Amino acid sequence: METTATILHADLDAFYAYASVEQLLDPSLRGKPIAVGGGVVLAASYEARAFGVRGGMPGRKARELCPQLIFVGGNFSHYQRLGDAAIKVLDDFTPVVERISIDEAFADVAGCTHLFGSPRDIATAIRRRVRTELGLPISIGVARTKHLAKIASQVAKPDGLVVVDPGTELAFLHDLPVSLMWGVGPATKARLAEIGVETIGELARTHSGALTRLLGPAAGEKLAALAWNRDPRKLETRRRAHSAGAQSALGQKPAVARVIVPTLLHLADRVASRLRAKARPGRTVTVRVRFADLSAVTRSITLDQPISATTMLAEIAGYLVRGVLADHPREKTISLLAISVSHLWESAELQLDLPLGLADEKRRPGSKKGLARFGADRAIDKIRERFGKQAVGYGTVALEAARSVPDEFRELAEKEL
Repeated sequence: METTATILHADLDAFYAYASVEQLLDPSLRGKPIAVGGGVVLAASYEARAFGVRGGMPGRKARELCPQLIFVGGNFSHYQRLGDAAIKVLDDFTPVVERISIDEAFADVAGCTHLFGSPRDIATAIRRRVRTELGLPISIGVARTKHLAKIASQVAKPDGLVVVDPGTELAFLHDLPVSLMWGVGPATKARLAEIGVETIGELARTHSGALTRLLGPAAGEKLAALAWNRDPRKLETRRRAHSAGAQSALGQKPAVARVIVPTLLHLADRVASRLRAKARPGRTVTVRVRFADLSAVTRSITLDQPISATTMLAEIAGYLVRGVLADHPREKTISLLAISVSHLWESAELQLDLPLGLADEKRRPGSKKGLARFGADRAIDKIRERFGKQAVGYGTVALEAARSVPDEFRELAEKEL
C-alpha cells in the first residue's frame, strides 16, 4: 500500500442535490434556503439543511421545518454540463480518475507530483479552477486510501480541503462518527448504537465476534478493516457495471395495481432501454418494495435466457412484487419501488424457442411473441434516438406516481453500463 497520501476525493458541495447550481444560475437564491423538487425534496442547500431539510423528505414536512423554504424545479442540462466540466478539471492533472457519480470522483496524483507539486498543491489548484471556471464550491479530501479520502472530503465540507498525513490517520479517523463510513446507513448506525458504538474508534475496538453477530460476517469484517484504515482498493478508471437498475420514490401510495403496474412499466422502460443500448441483456431480475415504515423487502428470479424487452421486464417485476405483497398482507402502503437486472451477458446470441404454446411464451425472449416485443422496443428506441425520449412511450404509464421525481434527475444518477 502507498506510504504517502496521494488519493484525492473531490465532491461538489450540495451539487448532487443540485442546490448549488440553482444558486449559481439565479444569484437571488444565494444565501437562502432552497430545495429542488416539489412533492419530494431531491436536494437542499446548506441553508435549508440547517433547518433539518434533507433529500428524500416529503415536501410538506420540509415546509414545516423551514417555512421560508424556496422550491425550484431544476435545470437538468446544466447539472450534467457542470458535473462533466468539474471532472474534466481532474483529468487535466492526472489520467487516473475514477468517477463514481455526477458530482464526485477519486483521483490518484502519485504520478504527477513532479509536474504540479504536492497532493495538497494539486488539490488547492483543482479547487481554485472549479471555483474560477465554473463558479462552484468543491470539497476535497486527500489520504492514503479511498475510504479515508472520502471521509476527509466530508469533513472538509462545505468548500474545504482536508489532507490526512499517514502518521495521523487513526488519530483523525477514530474520533469521527460511524455515520461517515462507507456502508453505514441509518439502519447500521442504529444497530451499532445499540451496543454503544457511535465513533469509528469505538467500532475499531469492538470485538470482531460482536460485529459478526450484529452485522453478519461480510459487513462486520469490512467495517472492522475500514475502521483501522485497511482499504487496499485501487482506483478503477474503466469499470463495466454488473447490473442496471432504477427506482421510484412514491411518497405514501396505496399498494394497489393502479399505482404499481404503471410505475413498474415506467421503471422497466428506463432499465431495459439502457440494456438494449449496450446490447447487454440480463438473466436475474430483482425488485425492491419499501413500505410506509421504511422497511424494505427484495425478491429476485433468475431466468433461463437473458432479457432486455421492456414489457417482459415489467411483467416479471410485477409477478415478484405481487409475491412480496402476498407475503406481507398487513402492508397497505408503499413508499418506493425499484427494479434491477443483473447477470448481464455480453453475447447478443439468442436461442429461439419452438412454438409449443407455453403459458409464459410472451416472457420468453426466443419465442415468436418475445421477438415481436423486442422488435417493438427497438422501433421505439430508434424513434427516441431521432426525435427525443418524449416522442414515444408505452401508453399512459407516465402517471404522477411514476413521475414524483423527474426523469432527468434519475437519469443523471443512474450509472452507465
